[in-house]
Amino acid sequence: MTAHRADAPAPCRPLRVGPHALLVEVAGTEEAQALHAELLRRRADGTLPPVTEIVPAARTVLLDGLADPQALAADIVHWDVPPLAAAGSEPVVLPVRYDGADLAEVAALWGVAEGEVARLHSGLEFRVAFCGFAPGFGYLTGLPERLHVPRRATPRTSVPAGAVGLAGPYTGVYPRSSPGGWQLIGRTDAVLWDAAREPAALLAPGTRVRFEVST
Repeated sequence: MTAHRADAPAPCRPLRVGPHALLVEVAGTEEAQALHAELLRRRADGTLPPVTEIVPAARTVLLDGLADPQALAADIVHWDVPPLAAAGSEPVVLPVRYDGADLAEVAALWGVAEGEVARLHSGLEFRVAFCGFAPGFGYLTGLPERLHVPRRATPRTSVPAGAVGLAGPYTGVYPRSSPGGWQLIGRTDAVLWDAAREPAALLAPGTRVRFEVST
């Protein structure tokens, strides 16, 4: 790894959170994914100080359980974090019936026929950027900008478990029935969260995901 140039802007902004945690702010989701991957790599090869949790979000990564957060904060601003690698483990494949309640609206926003939504969406590869909202809910990146769609103006009071939705740059799958404002394009029978399973979450940050057309 090469040091970050002294005359270049810092790629991240570390903030102390309590006595043993550090919240690292970065420019965006892509940078947060890259930093998360670099932290996992350094932890695996023993060059990261002991840490109990590494939790990515949209523009931050939280490290908890650090003995000396200040030392890592002083060091991390000089890291040269490589771009997120495209390769990795085999993707999780989720069969989807593309018959969601908002399929027609999404097709109109994309400027395509309804049948084209399934082809376009299932032809992409996604990656879990971070998890939140509900246990097992992953925010998946991979939609090109031209396929970004807004949230619904009025959220639904109940979205069924397994519903596949779009919001902004993200795709997500509802692990259980809950309120939600994402545009629903389909549904999968995959179990996203099972407390009796190890690990309980099917999708974790960094997981590659593909959707497969199912009937």
